[in-house]
Amino acid sequence: MSTITLIRHGQANSTAKDELSYDRLSDLGHEQAKWLGEHLRDTGAHHTRLYTGTLRRHIETADGMATGLSATRDARLNELEYFTLGNLLTEQHGVPFPTEQAGFINHLPQVFQYWKDGKLEGAPETYADFQTRISDALAQIAEGTGPALVVTSGGLIANVIGQQMELSIAATARTAIAIFHTSLHQLHPIGGHLSPVLFNATPHLDTPARSLSKTNI
Repeated sequence: MSTITLIRHGQANSTAKDELSYDRLSDLGHEQAKWLGEHLRDTGAHHTRLYTGTLRRHIETADGMATGLSATRDARLNELEYFTLGNLLTEQHGVPFPTEQAGFINHLPQVFQYWKDGKLEGAPETYADFQTRISDALAQIAEGTGPALVVTSGGLIANVIGQQMELSIAATARTAIAIFHTSLHQLHPIGGHLSPVLFNATPHLDTPARSLSKTNI
């Protein structure tokens, strides 16, 4: 098995109300991706493979990092459709979509729980199918040779960690909320399993000059 480093995409369109309008990097998101790439080069980080989802924000982040690696696009690495699921929760159960950042702290666990319980009719995929596709994708990447970079999304990263650590829905949701844009999360093979050994690291943003550039929304 090979070490995998998961990377959340750069800041996207935080004013979006749907999946399509969210799926592009902000100006800061492009900067975050560039800074991360510079950090990886400056520190001599060794990776032989690069994977991304097929979403625009994933591709823009990977391109901005300029790793020199040829990217493999894999739709299994795409984010869960949070806006779609949240709107279904509103329409079917009267739970309003948050309008302020603080509201997401309670909203995301509700979305995950209703989705897991099969209470969101018309969801783009079932919770079980989502869990299967991300575990299958990570298992296939882990079987490859050499350390891999995987540019994806916060919800997927949180659920991967939730699988490995056997976290509850609520704990997985809190993990997702905490994840910073362009943060690093490393899974290392230990005893035949991928174990989290790094979470939410942002060394490229941890300077006084970039203190306002660390974002999670």
